[in-house]
Amino acid sequence: MEKSIQAEDIIKDPFVLEFMGLNDNRDFTEIEVEKALMDNLQKFLLELGKGFSFVARQKRITAEGDHFYIDLVFYNYILKCFILIDLKVGKLSHQDIGQMDFYVRYFEKEIKADSDNPTIGIILSSERNETVVKYSVLEESKQLFSAKYLPYLPTEEELKNELKRERNLIEIEKGLQE
Repeated sequence: MEKSIQAEDIIKDPFVLEFMGLNDNRDFTEIEVEKALMDNLQKFLLELGKGFSFVARQKRITAEGDHFYIDLVFYNYILKCFILIDLKVGKLSHQDIGQMDFYVRYFEKEIKADSDNPTIGIILSSERNETVVKYSVLEESKQLFSAKYLPYLPTEEELKNELKRERNLIEIEKGLQE
């Protein structure tokens, strides 16, 4: 029996955005990241993975007269669903997660067709706060994801340090569960 494709099978983490040419000191704004992505849309689509089609930039949604803007909207023709991306410079916060949760719920009720699969929200941030992820709706959600972006490929030393850090986190969590 063929395994059905799930969102986590398609959504990458981290995204390497070296092609955007952002400076190495990470002193840039969300608007600069968005502009660089749009200037390099074809390369970004390839970095996103299979099946992504561009729908909108700064997609405005209105709720009771208040306007909200989703940074990027894509449709994935493999998953048959909308993918909403919110760009964040700095650490992921619970406010960012709540904002994306609102966007996804709005799309579910107001935008998507009945034949579409559930809308997916990705918060793409330069840093991730693992505690915020653990104690938020991101922990068990099948529709909300947090992914880290790297403005350039890490050095071999940075990769070793990141692997060591991830291993320590896994060992700590494993020890807490036993």
